Amino acid sequence: MRLDHLSFAAGPDGLAATTARLGTLLGTEFVDGGNHPRFGTRNMILPLVGDQYVEVVSVLDHPASDKAPFGQAVRARTDLGGGWLGWVVRVDDMAPVEHRMGRHAVPGNRRRPDGFNLEWKQIGVRGTQADPQLPFVVRWEVPDEEHPSRAAEATVTLGSLEIAGAPERVTQYLGESVLDALTDVDVRWVAPNGMPGIVAATFVTPTGEVRI
Repeated sequence: MRLDHLSFAAGPDGLAATTARLGTLLGTEFVDGGNHPRFGTRNMILPLVGDQYVEVVSVLDHPASDKAPFGQAVRARTDLGGGWLGWVVRVDDMAPVEHRMGRHAVPGNRRRPDGFNLEWKQIGVRGTQADPQLPFVVRWEVPDEEHPSRAAEATVTLGSLEIAGAPERVTQYLGESVLDALTDVDVRWVAPNGMPGIVAATFVTPTGEVRI
């Protein structure tokens, strides 16, 4: 289990404006990801050093965005002005996670602009909806070279995360030490002062550190 990516919900000004603003701060450009037809969303991504990435996601005018938990979560965060939606951990074997949560993972897919169909399974989005300090879990169904972190040359590294919550709560939820899942990033756990979840992420760029 390891950190896979961070999700950021677009603001009311839309996906293009949000990614342009973040890209300016980070000194780089986001890559067009494509649509998630099962969830009624679309994204743009920023590959990071270390097989990680950031996605900025927005809802589509599509019935799935009202029905799918991920679409619901994105819409709710956008309605609040946008911002950090959650963090996602990656596993090689989904079976133990399904057993612990008592349900099956659901399939997801995204067709990239180049036509390649990215496929994965995910579980735990409802947990993230209920308590944003909790990650959801993915298992990629594509070769490593097609992972979104390989979509472009990465020049930015995730340096640290500030999460409002308690590592004990996340460990209990995952059934595995959250500290093990986050060994490659410095995490500061802070007491929630309002909504739990990601407070900020600090990125190391060629021109210095940027906190978002």
